[in-house]
Amino acid sequence: MAQNPTRTALITGASRGLGLALARALAAQGWQLIVDARGKEALQAAAADLSARTRVTAVPGTITDANHRHALAQAAAEMGGLDAVINNAGILGPSPQPELLNYPLAMLLEVFRVNVVSQLGMIQAVASCLKPDARLINITSDAGVEAYPGWGGYGASKAALEQLSAVLAAENPHWRIYWVDPGDMRTQMHQEAFPGEDISDRPLPEESVPGLLQLLAGDWPNGRYQAQQLAQTGQPDGV
Repeated sequence: MAQNPTRTALITGASRGLGLALARALAAQGWQLIVDARGKEALQAAAADLSARTRVTAVPGTITDANHRHALAQAAAEMGGLDAVINNAGILGPSPQPELLNYPLAMLLEVFRVNVVSQLGMIQAVASCLKPDARLINITSDAGVEAYPGWGGYGASKAALEQLSAVLAAENPHWRIYWVDPGDMRTQMHQEAFPGEDISDRPLPEESVPGLLQLLAGDWPNGRYQAQQLAQTGQPDGV
């Protein structure tokens, strides 16, 4: 993707963690940003920081709300369309993570509503705003492909998001669609998954950003990628 100061990205869940780290990196490159998060004050603080470097539209709300998704699409249209959509928002579910036989089914429905159904809803809402060379990145997890005890609910939702992404890519070969495992990160969500444990040995989310930037800038084939693998080697998994 050629350097262009008017490139625009929509990043959900951008008030902290990976979303904010990526937003800062794109702002430094001159991308315009549309960002959202559930926490209004945290989002306003993030937007104030980002606005020092680029044009930012911050829309507080939850991606489960159709009206919120519509507001994000309106913001995208007002900015002239989208070069990238990063579906980063999501929820962990119960903390600590319960085994499946003890998993509250109402909470499992909510995890799937946020991590799967609303991700597709976000793409549907902004589809008409996507530029011909747009990139779509759905943030998934190794829990979507590995059987970790205690991660059945979250992992199942990420596995569903990966399959949804793969089918979306097959149905829309004119777009670049990536489903990306960011790797272990020192984030609030990761801490919630391990309450009371020291996770200071995990990499900061900034270490996953270079891999995402490669996907946004290059012409990689549709598929699944590991962000930290790309960041370290510049090559997809197994190469």
